[in-house]
Amino acid sequence: MRENYELLGMSENATDEELTARYNELIAKYKEERWLDGEAGNEAARMLTKVEVAYTEIMSSRKEQKTTTSTPDAFEEISELLKQNKITEAQARLDDFNERSAEWHYLQAVVFYKKNWTNDSKKQLEIAMQMDPDNVKYRSAYGKMNAKNDYEQQQANQQQNPYTNGAPMHDDQMGGNACSDCISCCYTYLCVDCLFSLCCGCR
Repeated sequence: MRENYELLGMSENATDEELTARYNELIAKYKEERWLDGEAGNEAARMLTKVEVAYTEIMSSRKEQKTTTSTPDAFEEISELLKQNKITEAQARLDDFNERSAEWHYLQAVVFYKKNWTNDSKKQLEIAMQMDPDNVKYRSAYGKMNAKNDYEQQQANQQQNPYTNGAPMHDDQMGGNACSDCISCCYTYLCVDCLFSLCCGCR
């Protein structure tokens, strides 16, 4: 790989932006020189190909180094993106990973949750728990999500059948008045709102 950097005349410590700028500079140079007569034009054409290959190999290697290791720093970067509601960018970073650990599936669950894809989010949490069954964070998030789903199902059933034995479901004698339902609703959604915010700081 060192020869590729030498071909571009760049250090291995150069940033991606610096490498790209140098690549564009050399490409422009050799594209113009390849029209020269004789060996000079032929050499420019060869160099054009070499520069393109060198740059492609360098950037591919750098991308692989960034994405094949599921490091805490990488996950923290994705969590930070999710805190800022940069869902598309977070998804792009997750898609770059070759290794998909339990934490990867957890963060994918966060992305799906923020998109309101509850079922997909739940499936990702289940995978995370299978891979790391002792993780309290995953189990807590899964439990809260199930509580949310159960509450929504109860609400849907109540809307379809608002009366039981001819009496409204909210009869005070049944201990289910509108106020208590409101409290239940608020509590449920408060818990769900904390579903991922408490786990990775994502809101």
